[in-house]
Amino acid sequence: MSSSRSLVASPPLGLPIAQMRSVFDTDEVERKLAKLQASGNEREHEGLRNTWQRMLERGSQRFAVKPSGLPDMAPLYELMPNFGDALDDVKRHVALSQDSRDSLEVTPMLLLGPPGVGKTHFARQLAELLGTSMNLVPMSSMTAGWLLSGSSSQWKGARPGKVFEALVDGQYANPVIVVDEIDKASADAQYDPLGALYSLLEHDTAQHFVDEFAEVAIDASQVIWVTTANDERAIPEPILNRMNVFEIQPPSPEAARKIAANLYRGIRGEHDWGQRFDPEVPADVLDVLGGLPPREMRRALVTAFGNARLDDRYRVEPEDLPRGGPGKGRIGFLQ
Repeated sequence: MSSSRSLVASPPLGLPIAQMRSVFDTDEVERKLAKLQASGNEREHEGLRNTWQRMLERGSQRFAVKPSGLPDMAPLYELMPNFGDALDDVKRHVALSQDSRDSLEVTPMLLLGPPGVGKTHFARQLAELLGTSMNLVPMSSMTAGWLLSGSSSQWKGARPGKVFEALVDGQYANPVIVVDEIDKASADAQYDPLGALYSLLEHDTAQHFVDEFAEVAIDASQVIWVTTANDERAIPEPILNRMNVFEIQPPSPEAARKIAANLYRGIRGEHDWGQRFDPEVPADVLDVLGGLPPREMRRALVTAFGNARLDDRYRVEPEDLPRGGPGKGRIGFLQ
């Protein structure tokens, strides 16, 4: 079903190589749309008609990207020292795709670890490294089995699933899709929220994934899957067997200080006002930040920058950081 053609033959160093890949068959969509129009039931299936028309308007070609060379991943190892094994795996896959016309294939991965260690942040950095987009699917608040695969157009309020949206509405044939807190997905008597993953995580069957709403085969074989969980016992064994599992530990005190220092430099570099602050974060501030989960560090730093300015300073001090304790330090500056 899928086809690809080279878009960039000799990219400048550092830019991703891009190919155009067909993620669905436009002829199939045209046939379905013509059949619906001939049936006289267009008004009853307005959502389905609009979906097929949108597919034809957007066309089937999407970018399939990969780094043009083995990228320098040293900054990522420094930024996320507790993700070394997962980064090693990504590096291996990128190396395999170099100097060939093969597309980048990354074995689905499960990031297993406590909340706040930076699992979602890792996925965002991965998408940036590979030059593609990231789509987040939070399973903790979703119970419907159609979240990933769409729901039948016969149901009221039916709509396509997240995979369809990422590939048809997005720009890339190989987006990073994060199934967040996969262990929190709860199934009712009728639907299994993880049911679609049995085929989506297998390369061969993912090539012909059918969204239940659109009823058109989608090539999801290039999707880069990242799942996160706190407890693997709630994940069905057949799904676990389809993924590389990486246990992500909270960073060591020294690693946490490095993460905080990198975040400080990153926030400072992202903003014009940041250039007025000291280039490096003071050691006594690192002592406090090192005791926070990575998820909370950025919020604490932005609050500290703001508090320092309110005190007419361009040097962050420990007292600028949010106070600890339940319910405290939750109000900071918008980021």
